[in-house]
Amino acid sequence: MSYTNKVIHINGTNIHPGSSAQVNLNLYQLPTKTIIEIPVYVYRSIKAGPTLLILAGMHGDEINGIEIVRRLITRDDVRNPLCGSIIAIPVINIISFLYGSRDLPDGRDLNRCFPGSRNGSLGSRIAFDLMNEIIPQIDFGIDFHTGGAKINNYPQLRCVFNSKTNLDLGKKFSPPLIVNSPFRDNTLRKEASKKGKSILVFEGGESSRFDYLSINEGMNGCLRLMKHLNMVDLEIPNNPTVLLNKTSWIRAKSSGLFHTSKTNGAHILKGEIIGMICDPYGEHEEKLVAPFDGYILGINNQPVINQGDALMHVGVEE
Repeated sequence: MSYTNKVIHINGTNIHPGSSAQVNLNLYQLPTKTIIEIPVYVYRSIKAGPTLLILAGMHGDEINGIEIVRRLITRDDVRNPLCGSIIAIPVINIISFLYGSRDLPDGRDLNRCFPGSRNGSLGSRIAFDLMNEIIPQIDFGIDFHTGGAKINNYPQLRCVFNSKTNLDLGKKFSPPLIVNSPFRDNTLRKEASKKGKSILVFEGGESSRFDYLSINEGMNGCLRLMKHLNMVDLEIPNNPTVLLNKTSWIRAKSSGLFHTSKTNGAHILKGEIIGMICDPYGEHEEKLVAPFDGYILGINNQPVINQGDALMHVGVEE
């Protein structure tokens, strides 16, 4: 693929090849007249190459992704790419980050606000600015996410298997697990794909809690991808990546206290005992049995569960 070395233009600022800049995506005013700014960091080589977006904080409590991007932009080799450009947004959802919440103050999920609107809600305006100021100028992107409340996700990359570019990028990222994940409506990943831009979603850890395995895997995967794109010069061994074509949740058949005997990321076999549900009075115990072979993608860390609750997210190989 051939790349041009055109000027990057963000919110009225021109960033030329060979230069770096910190700019704001836009300014957003809160009811108190407080101004919220979303910093964007741009690092450019004088040599033509791809433009890679690394983005985190779509949900304000997903701090593992924020830490991954923070660590990446402190590196000299990322700040000075050998070719191409890196656009980094450590926290796209500033207001939810300040509140420590997943959603925006009006209850909306920012990742369901795309493609956005210039005159819409706060989330819709942020989505609009991202889609119009950033996405048209990139070639590829990594959107870093974390598991929801009490759900600990094993480090994994989500992409669309029937997109050769998407899957090839995922393999170069080389996470432990790659999951075939269809597009969801009104998400950054789907709307970017309509503009011909491949966005990979990295998931790892639990919301509001650092998970250093996920942080290290996310950072190393991004550096592997940058190495493949000739943006940095370093050697990081690949993982023995497993491709998972479909996923399913194992749910509780009764209420009680949930114990698991398996670790996140483990391979499980059909018929294997993978946990136990006990009532708090010592009168009943129910074995949790694996309904099929697969790999554990995520575990519910909530010990007190109700019948029907999602306990383990399991991926099945092709």
